[in-house]
Amino acid sequence: MALGTTEPLLLQPPEQRRRPPDWLAWGLPAAVLILLLLSASGPLRPPLFRVPPPETVPLTLLAGAQEKGAVCLDGTPPGYHLQRGSGDGSNRWLIHLEGGGWCSTIKDCSNRRMYALGSSNFMKPMRFAGAGILGSDQLQNPDFYNWNKVFVRYCDGASFSGDAEGRAQDGSTLHFRGLRIYQAVIDELMEKGLANATQALLTGCSAGGLATILHCDDFSARFSLNVSVKCLADAGFFLDVKDISGKRSFWSVYDGVVHLQNVREVLPKDCLTNKEPTECFFPAELIKSIRTPMFILNSAYDSWQIRNVLVPVSSAPDKPWSSCKDNIRNCSSTQIKVLDASVSLGFRNTMVGAFKVVEYKEDWGLFIDSCFTHCQSLYGISWNSEISPRLGNKSIAEAAGDWYHGRSQGEKEIDCEYPCNPTCSGQLPP
Repeated sequence: MALGTTEPLLLQPPEQRRRPPDWLAWGLPAAVLILLLLSASGPLRPPLFRVPPPETVPLTLLAGAQEKGAVCLDGTPPGYHLQRGSGDGSNRWLIHLEGGGWCSTIKDCSNRRMYALGSSNFMKPMRFAGAGILGSDQLQNPDFYNWNKVFVRYCDGASFSGDAEGRAQDGSTLHFRGLRIYQAVIDELMEKGLANATQALLTGCSAGGLATILHCDDFSARFSLNVSVKCLADAGFFLDVKDISGKRSFWSVYDGVVHLQNVREVLPKDCLTNKEPTECFFPAELIKSIRTPMFILNSAYDSWQIRNVLVPVSSAPDKPWSSCKDNIRNCSSTQIKVLDASVSLGFRNTMVGAFKVVEYKEDWGLFIDSCFTHCQSLYGISWNSEISPRLGNKSIAEAAGDWYHGRSQGEKEIDCEYPCNPTCSGQLPP
């Protein structure tokens, strides 16, 4: 089963985007919408303020990738986009790990080689304009606007965690080297100034959000104790729940990824002592072992998970369920109960229950809203605008900034049940 991307690919010229095949049908239509949103989104500001012009951020290919065995699925070198900081942000670094689903079979991974999710041959320069936490607009992104910002491209299909090889049907080699990519890119960035950071934040969205959770402690361990190092995982809290047909279909996807790409090395040793590796790949287990301060940003009604985990195509949804998963406003009261607290499914309650362990982690933060959306840190409209989601009377940017800089205590907000929050605008990314 191929899971396509709903992760923002940031702003690329339309002529550089190609029509996706059927195996990416779950993700790239949303990604195209994301590209448009990133170019148009931003806070609603008075005309007195001038918005900085978009800046193209070139692609940097990893040096010596082949020698390090740190390559994309097709063997090409991985890449990243580095935008240098300025002023008091010159020694502050934000590293963002791109998302884009996973590939759990040889066929899926072979297909990804024809796109940027599996080959750097298709990666292009980007613009961070309007991109929320990556944006350079001080009004929209006051806490991180002038930091060194890095967008690490995702081309391994296993959340930067695999270390193996496979053989494609055409006889060519499939390189499952996500862990080596992560390690080699961070090593190279350390040489480019990351080692001198006074503050650092590892972030990621969707499959990149899961990667952030997986690598958070390793990232933190690279710095001395006097450096403020934290992690922010956006829309990466994927749940092990049964779908509407009663099957653990998403478990099967993760099980395929775990065994095909050999992700054991990144999994917590204490979890592996008494649980299956696949179970340890789910965030509900991962967060029990993480020591580094983390901010978890997620919707309790994550649109991607409702569409692909709770109501996947394989569950053969009827017309009412198909309509519901397309837009939560179409869901009946009975369906909302399934999303909230059904004994067999309990999607929202399962997520909220998993955060009980975070209550005892004083330096962690939560922003769990009830909006039907996915990936909120990379859109200006979600991150910090007049119509962005608010909890505790704070936008996501305000809550995350206060948490990171220690301006307030107890940044742990879990929203009430849908549709209680009036700030969940219909204009948010679907």
